[in-house]
Amino acid sequence: MSQLIVVMGVSGSGKSTTGAALARRMGVPFADADEFHPAANIAKMSAGVPLDDIDREPWLAAIARWLAEHADGAVVTCSALKRAFRDHLRAAAPAAYFVHLAGGCELVAARVAARAGHFMPVGLVASQFTALEPLEPDEHGLVLDLSQPVDVLVDACLTAAEGR
Repeated sequence: MSQLIVVMGVSGSGKSTTGAALARRMGVPFADADEFHPAANIAKMSAGVPLDDIDREPWLAAIARWLAEHADGAVVTCSALKRAFRDHLRAAAPAAYFVHLAGGCELVAARVAARAGHFMPVGLVASQFTALEPLEPDEHGLVLDLSQPVDVLVDACLTAAEGR
């Protein structure tokens, strides 16, 4: 597995928690995609309006720049819901490896509803699943069950790294 990892999935899938734990175990920098959203995107989502592809362009560009600046090793979270978004990130960081935290809408909605202080409302969870295009066979990545404990997810990522 590349040392440049994108932890992907819908909002509430555990990207931030898993990504931060993975980066700590790997000893590499970590960035949360939420930090890259322009204020207009946060306001739109906070109002319960899903982002469209145009809204996501500056956000994806910022994440892509960060990946390119950390090509020697890092972990970043990004929903990366569509193949085109992942292709955009790969164009800046061809060695990027995607770890998709996958699971059911009901569990994710419960997680989002339980979060305090986050801009993403539970009402947008279904729109994330609608937009989601799972990793395709030709994409370098791994799909993990988001219901597993964080340590199990991190161990699975590191095991995959040993096998590459």
